[in-house]
Amino acid sequence: MLLPWEYGVRNLARRPVRTGLTLLALATVVMLVFVVVGFIRGLEQSLSVSGDDDVVLVYSVNSEENIENSSIAARSPALLSASLGGTWKRFGVDHVSPELYLGTRVSTSDQENGLGLVRGVTYRAPLVRRNVKIIDGAWPEQNEVIVGRLASAKLGSHSDALAIGKTIQFEGETWTVSGHFAADGAAYESEIWCDLSVFQTVTKRQDLSLVAMLLAPGASAAEIELFCKERTDLELRALRESDYYASLQQHYRPVRLLAWFVVALVSGAGVFAGLNMMYGAVAGRIRELATLQALGFRRRAILLSLVQEGVLLAAAASLLSGVIALTMLNGLAVRFTMGAFTLRIDSVAILVGCGVGLLLGVLGALPPALKALRESVAISLKAV
Repeated sequence: MLLPWEYGVRNLARRPVRTGLTLLALATVVMLVFVVVGFIRGLEQSLSVSGDDDVVLVYSVNSEENIENSSIAARSPALLSASLGGTWKRFGVDHVSPELYLGTRVSTSDQENGLGLVRGVTYRAPLVRRNVKIIDGAWPEQNEVIVGRLASAKLGSHSDALAIGKTIQFEGETWTVSGHFAADGAAYESEIWCDLSVFQTVTKRQDLSLVAMLLAPGASAAEIELFCKERTDLELRALRESDYYASLQQHYRPVRLLAWFVVALVSGAGVFAGLNMMYGAVAGRIRELATLQALGFRRRAILLSLVQEGVLLAAAASLLSGVIALTMLNGLAVRFTMGAFTLRIDSVAILVGCGVGLLLGVLGALPPALKALRESVAISLKAV
């Protein structure tokens, strides 16, 4: 015979202070799990949406996987356009974007000085980066910049410091913010874009970092790759943008593994915290549990009731943490080496967080319950 369902619920209400402390401890553990899993999912989402299968990046063969270290000749875009016919062309405009990409110190109006990612571009950049959309303001003119919606997070500055009309300083020049853009969560959202020719003048560079080319329908990236391999004098390499960001995912794989390891450590700490709290809760109820056995309830039924209490408490903690994570953590900007991205509390994060919470409830209740029920009824009835 099983104990009534209400018995476990009423036991939780009988000790409000202990129940509240246990609920707070479990909710804290589950919240930490949500933060770490949200970090992993946000990083994966940012890298997965950044790559476009129809865009080919051409950069220096000596830069390995870091485009920031790439340096190619300024004539490369014209040479590529003249030698290859597979790029998209509309109204006589080749969808080829020459770009100068640089990490540099950026000072904002609130006196913050952070490491920012600046990309010198032309008006052709939005033609190639098709997910980039201007959400406020206008395209930058002379000594103006347009900033991604996560650029302030990358700089560690307040968003008001990058409002339209505000000024920032980098490379010894003062720039005015002319607008803001979004890119569906792509890595560009943490960048600052300015006019390529002005940026080259300010940095005293005549070279480029890369050329981004949008393939026409039916065109193959293999043609561009073959051209770069044949023209060894140019020292160029070509790679699909999606493949480039896929390689970055492999580069950050140790970070993701470390994050999952942190989830395991936090969960383990939560199990020990739950064990400690449940041992204290069960230790004061030994006579009560012995009385239930004397009344005819089997140990299996009492054990199930104790596990029910732990699971109910863990479910409440998971629900509380899930609501807080969805309302306060989801979309929160996080700085990272590659730029910035947002925490993503999606269905996977909710499943992992709540699953860990319920697991803590079961694992936290089982050992103390088994220990308490091992004693004989006669000895337990004499317990103080």
